[in-house]
Amino acid sequence: MNTLDELVESFSRFPGIGKKSAARIVTYLLKADPVFLRQFAHRIVTLQERIRPCSVCGAYTEADPCPICSDPSREKTLLCVVEQPQDVAIIEASREYAGLFHVLGGLIAPLDGVGPDSLGIPRLVSRVREGGFSEVILATNPTVEGDTTAFYIRQVLADTGVRVTRLASGLPVGGDLEYADRLTLSRSFRGRTSL
Repeated sequence: MNTLDELVESFSRFPGIGKKSAARIVTYLLKADPVFLRQFAHRIVTLQERIRPCSVCGAYTEADPCPICSDPSREKTLLCVVEQPQDVAIIEASREYAGLFHVLGGLIAPLDGVGPDSLGIPRLVSRVREGGFSEVILATNPTVEGDTTAFYIRQVLADTGVRVTRLASGLPVGGDLEYADRLTLSRSFRGRTSL
């Protein structure tokens, strides 16, 4: 295997990047400015040294605690629970939520050997029991694993007195009923709101 093939193989290991896309990336890099390439390579090499999970919430950060956890203007009584660190950035980009976060690091998946103790659930329970939160918002994906994880969290937080809610799910904006599956329609009807 030559250098080009090795690079294509390396880039094709990224999620969502197939062989064709990887080959286009390698071709682009061959034509790119050498200064850009050195900067790009340096950023990749130092990525894991500079970015790490926040010791409080688990989101990716360069500073510990992260800017969200250390921001005094955040709503300290709200805690949004997400699956992965990148979910924090997605919710932040919406500018609809101003509370704190807790990253689980995955979902309960017994068939894959992932139980509650191998996720951030014990740490979540400790944070909630320490007090100060009035609501825990579960923002797990509406999948079997996401629903299982949300149900489990609701159960372990039942005696804390904290309100546990779940993000609404249903039809996407701009979506057609014609293309919606039964589960999506069912959730849309259950989660309907007044106009």
